[in-house]
Amino acid sequence: MNRKRKNKISECCDILDNLRVPINDEIRQTMQGNIPYYGANGIQGYIDKYIFDEDLILLAEDGGNFEEYHTRPIAYKISGKSWVNNHAHILRAKQEFNQDFIFYSLVHKDITKYLNSGTRSKLNKSELEKIEIDFPATKDEEDKIAKILSTADAIIEKTQAAIAKYKAIKQGMLQDLFTRGIDLNTNKLRPRYQDAPELYKESKLGMIPREWDCDSIDNLTDKVGSGVTPTGGSEVYKSQGILFLRSQNILYGMLSLNDVAFITKEIDEIMENSRVKPFDVLLNITGASIGRCAFFPEELIYANVNQHVCIIRFKNPSKSLAVFASEYLNTDFGQRQMYKAMAVGNREGLNYQQIRAFNFPEIKNPKELEKISSIIESNNNKLQTEQTYLQKMQLLKKGLMEDLLSGRKQVKVSNGLKEMA
Repeated sequence: MNRKRKNKISECCDILDNLRVPINDEIRQTMQGNIPYYGANGIQGYIDKYIFDEDLILLAEDGGNFEEYHTRPIAYKISGKSWVNNHAHILRAKQEFNQDFIFYSLVHKDITKYLNSGTRSKLNKSELEKIEIDFPATKDEEDKIAKILSTADAIIEKTQAAIAKYKAIKQGMLQDLFTRGIDLNTNKLRPRYQDAPELYKESKLGMIPREWDCDSIDNLTDKVGSGVTPTGGSEVYKSQGILFLRSQNILYGMLSLNDVAFITKEIDEIMENSRVKPFDVLLNITGASIGRCAFFPEELIYANVNQHVCIIRFKNPSKSLAVFASEYLNTDFGQRQMYKAMAVGNREGLNYQQIRAFNFPEIKNPKELEKISSIIESNNNKLQTEQTYLQKMQLLKKGLMEDLLSGRKQVKVSNGLKEMA
């Protein structure tokens, strides 16, 4: 598709900056409401009055993500009632232009040459007016491109909403499962303690089902320990070989192998004491990711870890126990014990002695443990499906923006987007 039109912002948009009204924090406290109050990079709060009631584009004037335009937006769309302060330019497409097309052309655009060179990058209105946008040859093409990208955005937003829903469901579900468990006679949650106190007993974790016990991780495990960084550090890492897991590979409830390192068999043999086995629970114990926990699945066979990742190996390892334990440690039940241990130790890090002292619920009946873990896995699978689809759609949209907005490809609806339209 050949670009036949090139227009400046002043030619394709009305600039409504003269209608902006900043409100200081003190006054905003007296105007609490549900109408968004926008600044350079999004919503700054909510008030009870509005200036605008329409679809608009906001482009940061100062404090924007100008240097990070590749990965972070410099513009965003707003709709409905709103109030905008003086840190964002306000754009409304003129009648003969498609507003969504203008937005997508600006959202990740490099406009650094238009910024002033002060200590805080600023896009003055006079420079804003000069920014050029490449439009396709016809308005019909412009509208089609905007529709394709808007449809992709709608699907992304719908998927993000589904992910938020599953996360909320999971949070409430785990609270119930970790305090009430499953009654195998009914295959449902036990009644709450308030409704059936006779079904519960006191423990160091609070009230737990009578069929459960509470013990220290030390008494329930065969191993609590971590590895070391091989001599030579990252220089000895290989592109293949034995998996070498580091803290960046341990996420909340899952392993990420996107940035995984490998070591040789010889190094692995030297570090045999820190080999990871199926169903080991892996816990980050230092750095910014302290507390992230996941289990090692049996399909990966085995790996090794560095000193930032602690191996927790239960005496009778199983997938059900690994799922339960990793999720338990990731919730407030486990995280609170970690924060308390670090506060007492006055250091940002966990040692083996502290981890061994953690209290942990012991579910005696393997069928109940299996049932609880099955419920957790079912929710996790739904969440993972949505997250995978979200990543796919985000990559698809990124490719579409690069191809369609640059004019490298003609407007052509792919099979995937036909389904979206």
